[in-house]
Amino acid sequence: MSTQILAPVIALTAWTMVMWLWMYATRIPAMQRAKVDPDKLVGNTGKQLDEMLPATVQWKAHNYNHLMEQPTVFYAVALSLALLGAGDGLNLQLAWVYVGLRVVHSLVQAMVNKVTIRFGIFLLASLVLVALVIRAAILVF
Repeated sequence: MSTQILAPVIALTAWTMVMWLWMYATRIPAMQRAKVDPDKLVGNTGKQLDEMLPATVQWKAHNYNHLMEQPTVFYAVALSLALLGAGDGLNLQLAWVYVGLRVVHSLVQAMVNKVTIRFGIFLLASLVLVALVIRAAILVF
């Protein structure tokens, strides 16, 4: 079984934790400055904070949420490829490209949040992910 593809899986999960820390390192002080009472947010969504906190603070939270979305497909396909013994070669390279693009996407969203740039990076990452899914499907079916 080729488990080399687990390295980019762990790298992306580690990056997700970096974004989680960055989110809280900026959000908690911003909430304190805005005098947001967390007890009054019970039962509400995090969307309410978009109205209370500066956009630049919320960009990190939005990106963290994005890292809970499409990358779940990446995790599933990468783990499948590892179990299929196909977690090396081109699949490994594609996995690293996907992770690199997601990190760049995070940095763009968290720092400048230009939607056209983010979309281009997201599109490229999505195409890489589609390629990984197709390669896994060929092996399974």
